[in-house]
Amino acid sequence: MDTSTVLTHAGHTAAGSFAQMWNPGILVLLLVIGLLYTFAVNRWRHHFADSEPVAPKLQLYFWLGIVCWYIAEGSPMAYYGHHYFFSLHMLQQSILYLVMPPLLLVGLPGWLLRPAIQSEGAKRFVRWLTNPLLALFLFNFVFSVYHIPFIMDALMANTTLLFAYRVVFLISAFMLWFPVFCPLPEYNRMSELKRMAYIFLNGVLLTPACALIIFAKEPMYAMYAAVPQSMLLLPMLDDQQLGGVIMKIVQEIVYGIALGYTFFRWYRRERKRDEEEDLGSDGYLQAASHANRA
Repeated sequence: MDTSTVLTHAGHTAAGSFAQMWNPGILVLLLVIGLLYTFAVNRWRHHFADSEPVAPKLQLYFWLGIVCWYIAEGSPMAYYGHHYFFSLHMLQQSILYLVMPPLLLVGLPGWLLRPAIQSEGAKRFVRWLTNPLLALFLFNFVFSVYHIPFIMDALMANTTLLFAYRVVFLISAFMLWFPVFCPLPEYNRMSELKRMAYIFLNGVLLTPACALIIFAKEPMYAMYAAVPQSMLLLPMLDDQQLGGVIMKIVQEIVYGIALGYTFFRWYRRERKRDEEEDLGSDGYLQAASHANRA
């Protein structure tokens, strides 16, 4: 597609303005969040109770989450994904709801969150918000409803409704991943084996919406179906099916990594426990041997 050619769709040109393409407002906001995080876990760490050093690798994960957030919301992917390419829209969603939240949660230390949830009311709210069953239902419900054609068409035509829905979508995504990459041990309600089952079940529940898009025989969404063929890299139906494939592939990769992360964390903990038990047994036998000699 030649972005220098002035073509319009839904009141937008193929070559958007600099602000539409790169969204400086989101860039500044995310940079501020990243810098505040970096100062908080390094220079300002002594101001937080029970703070511990945050490994550079974990800080890198948080910044990768910030970068993913900007790519999904502030780069040309957001503009072209919203107005022209359904496949880019699905890639944007994959990054925003499946990739970005785990990266931020892995890099976020619990001691940085605790000051915000000191009151009993805040603690009860967080416990309710991070309930695994609620998270499981809400995220998959929000995801599936969003991709019902008449609902997506209505949201795409109304900026305010779309913004509100995406806020709920983002909150539900963090709720989804919180039980898996829980930065607060006191809110951890599931063993590693239950977490693996939770991840697997999420993958199953996400599949029908992806399958509906992948195997559709005609364009499902009015806004994308109205894009002139001259502005597309693929026929509309192929682009739509590609979007479903992208979402499914990213989901499989991310959920596979989450399963591996959870499994090896469980394996390391069990191995450490066995080693401690072996050391304890050896110590007991040595003590008994010394007692017999005495």
